[in-house]
Amino acid sequence: MSQYSALVVDDEPDILELLELTLSRMDVDTHTAANLSEAQHALNGRNFDLCLTDMKLPDGNGIDLVKYISKRYPDTPVAVITAHGNMEAAVEALKSGAFDFVSKPVDLQVLRRLVTTALKVVEQRSKVIDRRSRDTLLGESRAMQNIRNKIAKLARSQAPVYISGPSGSGKEMVARLIHEKGPRTDAPFIPVNCGAIPEQLMESEFFGHKKGSFTGAHSDKAGLFQAANGGTLFLDEVADLPLHMQVKLLRAIQEKSVRPIGDQQETAVDVRILSATHKDLAKLVAEGEFRQDLYYRINVIELQVPSLAQRRDDIPLLAEHFLGKIALGMDSEPPVLATDAVAALQRYPFPGNVRELENILERATTLCEDNIIYAEDLQLPELGTDQTPIIEGDDSSLDGYLDDQQREAIQKALEQTRYNKTAAAKVLGISFRALRYRLKKLGIE
Repeated sequence: MSQYSALVVDDEPDILELLELTLSRMDVDTHTAANLSEAQHALNGRNFDLCLTDMKLPDGNGIDLVKYISKRYPDTPVAVITAHGNMEAAVEALKSGAFDFVSKPVDLQVLRRLVTTALKVVEQRSKVIDRRSRDTLLGESRAMQNIRNKIAKLARSQAPVYISGPSGSGKEMVARLIHEKGPRTDAPFIPVNCGAIPEQLMESEFFGHKKGSFTGAHSDKAGLFQAANGGTLFLDEVADLPLHMQVKLLRAIQEKSVRPIGDQQETAVDVRILSATHKDLAKLVAEGEFRQDLYYRINVIELQVPSLAQRRDDIPLLAEHFLGKIALGMDSEPPVLATDAVAALQRYPFPGNVRELENILERATTLCEDNIIYAEDLQLPELGTDQTPIIEGDDSSLDGYLDDQQREAIQKALEQTRYNKTAAAKVLGISFRALRYRLKKLGIE
């Protein structure tokens, strides 16, 4: 007896026979239905581990069935079979709750990968795997509870997710959780900062190249898509992609294949796409700086990560976590936040978000006395009348500003003690180990 069962919905006997044969060879028991009504009757009569449905049915369409299953049987992954090149229908199905899609004519290799991934979702459900995302994505505010609930749902799907939110808010952490809580957890998670790759090397980095395809190509090289095969490719700062690469990226996502530079053959890739940027992508589309078709393709589902200012109640918990982490690096006891320090942190707007909070606490840990951090130890930037820090630039500029303050204080102490590190640590009111940690982090010789 087969371990798994699938419902296959299609009114074409040839397609049904092909799908039945393919699934049976994967040890999946198949039940067929020729229309929407038969499919609903079958679903009401027994449990299925997977559903495959054609988009066009005699008494409705695949989207209707996707919505029906998503509402009544949310634990059953459903994939749609779309006409070749009909990406609008595929995107609509994904938005409606479909697990994934496959295009006609059905590529059996693609179909088998889809079924294997879907059945991993079933395995995870049956094992009741509990990777509590609250241990990684800290915070008990309503905003963070909502994010964790959405991550759990998105992890079960293969739909592309666009993660929006300000710099330093934890977008990559969210992407990693979506990957780790889903069926691709044992495969690679490949993050790439699209703004950090030189434009002339982008195509090679994403798709790879063959030896001798251009000057400097001394050997074959696999690209990021190949490296992420079977897993997840996280495109961070996707808004920084130049237009010519946006076209190539769109094709790779739609065709589920890539062609390395200098190669005559395309290589099939099974990759889930997650993307993010702190920029307003919709505005860039309106201004013609980002392709609308690519935006439509990667933004099937949008997940907004809140700024730290939108979840101030989480600041004490985050601060405790970071202080423990910092103390572990210094091999010392975590400092205690005084009441006025907690109040100051909760008033501060944090333009640099969670990343800025960690930097502020690192500096305060270095400079505080008696292992107690008071508000004055935080050295928060002066606030203007609109409660924003009076510092020009983005959060990376702010990070640099905070590091510069720490560097200046340490250098003064070193000069005062004629570069005796033990004495300098006493002047700063910190341990020698803490000073050594800061010297290394700030690159002070």
